[in-house]
Amino acid sequence: MGWQGLLRVVDFQALLSSQPAVAAALDKAQRASGTKAPEVKALREAYYLLAKVLWTRRASIQRVHDLAWLDHTVVSAGTRLGRAWEGQEGRFELYAGVVYAMTPERAEHAEIKYAVQSALVAAIKRAGVLCHMLPDGMTVRVDDDTAHEPDALVYCGPKLPGSAIEVPNPVIVVEVLSPSTRHIDASAKLAGYFRIASVAHYLIVDPDQHIVIHHRRDEGDVIATRIVGEGSLRLDPPGLELAVADLFSA
Repeated sequence: MGWQGLLRVVDFQALLSSQPAVAAALDKAQRASGTKAPEVKALREAYYLLAKVLWTRRASIQRVHDLAWLDHTVVSAGTRLGRAWEGQEGRFELYAGVVYAMTPERAEHAEIKYAVQSALVAAIKRAGVLCHMLPDGMTVRVDDDTAHEPDALVYCGPKLPGSAIEVPNPVIVVEVLSPSTRHIDASAKLAGYFRIASVAHYLIVDPDQHIVIHHRRDEGDVIATRIVGEGSLRLDPPGLELAVADLFSA
């Protein structure tokens, strides 16, 4: 039976609980016999099948580890996040080689996210610049092991092909804070997004305090930060003006 057939009959929680045992057996065999021994190859294939089934129908799995000693068989360092999860339910992010299933969002979060996206579209039209807003669902890749799906982004220049799943040159990225993402949005993503040369602005929108934390690329390696609760935001480049109130009015 192939892995797709297994999707219809297996107990996913039982598979999940067996994953550490299979991983430990593979690790032990690989240390004892090397990576090319027949028993190691068999265990690796078993682990590959197990992981593929679990990752395709993740049944309450919140995160999946790409084990370094597995020679990146299942999720290699070069895996493209969008392709790996294309067609699957839910949203995922890749951080330091670990795939995370993103938690469901609250209604307030969804409403503010929509307001941000709408405000960016309106600002682009007012400025008359050749830029485009894309909502959540598009992947921004930091490196081979890290890729995020911001809540909104703006890129400039020619439009991406309709089949694109990654945005290679975002100028503005936006995250709307939620209880489960507050820490990573303000730390790991801050450092990661500015590793992308095209990123000029990273906005963190706080629904609870109705403020926007605006991180802006300055001269050299300096990232300037200001906290804005009223008035407007000037995002230059690419030359957009956003009213802060519009970001919180769904």
